[in-house]
Amino acid sequence: MDRQITAKSWAMLGALGLVWGSTFLVIEIALRGVSPAWLAAARVGFAALLMAVVWSVRGWPLFETKATPQTWIRLVIVALLSSTFPFTLLAWGQQHVTSAFAGVTMATVIFMVLPLAHFTIPGERMELRSFLGFLIGFFGVVLLIGGQAFASTGAELETLGRLAVLGTAACYAVGSVMMRWLPPVDPIGLAAILMIFGAIGITPLAFALDGPPPLPAPPTLAALAILGLLPTAGANFLRVILIRQSGPTFMGLVNYIVPVISTLLGTLILGEALPASLLLALPIILIGMAISQWDALARVAARLRS
Repeated sequence: MDRQITAKSWAMLGALGLVWGSTFLVIEIALRGVSPAWLAAARVGFAALLMAVVWSVRGWPLFETKATPQTWIRLVIVALLSSTFPFTLLAWGQQHVTSAFAGVTMATVIFMVLPLAHFTIPGERMELRSFLGFLIGFFGVVLLIGGQAFASTGAELETLGRLAVLGTAACYAVGSVMMRWLPPVDPIGLAAILMIFGAIGITPLAFALDGPPPLPAPPTLAALAILGLLPTAGANFLRVILIRQSGPTFMGLVNYIVPVISTLLGTLILGEALPASLLLALPIILIGMAISQWDALARVAARLRS
């Protein structure tokens, strides 16, 4: 597949950043009535159910041509790396590390994608300008989150928790690259399979960590349903389309947008103090993104002018 970065690609990237960046507000409500592990299991379960229904209505389409055994094996691996493993690792790891550490770690996904895509995906070759742009953007994220990203929780299993979060980032990176290796595929079918595998993988972990699920109160249930509908099912569908159309490297930029959105919404809705670092971090992040995608931005600008 040829990589295509259009104005629509940038719109989808912005939508993903907005949805995932606002997720923290809903998670804060849901955590008042359910544990982190069951929160993750519930949101993925809601998403899997929704995507399965939509997929069934469309007649269960998947591959556009007859799939070989090798293709099915790749699909299973992509599903495991895109949902089952990262959802499981993150749900467990976030109980032992700070949310700031998790945020910075997710921003490192792009630096795992770059070398993988460079050697395995045509049109995704790593260039010095792009690398410097991503590095500048990452510095902006670290500046925004601040020193708390490296603070210790004092938890007994903090080291293992940090390794689990790093493993989550690695899974997303490898899974995104492998998703581009798949032949032409129905995006809804692929998104549904990713969620179904995720639900199958994370539900037993929630039982192991926290026992049987609690009976949530209506506000908690509503928050879980929203999490399953928008930032999980809907955003996963956009993620699949964006990776298939514009490539995993471009998709990695969303990890620079999410902390900015979450910081702004925390100030506007929760009344949290606006960090002074945002005024310096935001332009640095935007400059880094622009440098890394300069050619794509120039092509989009040229199309809009014509």
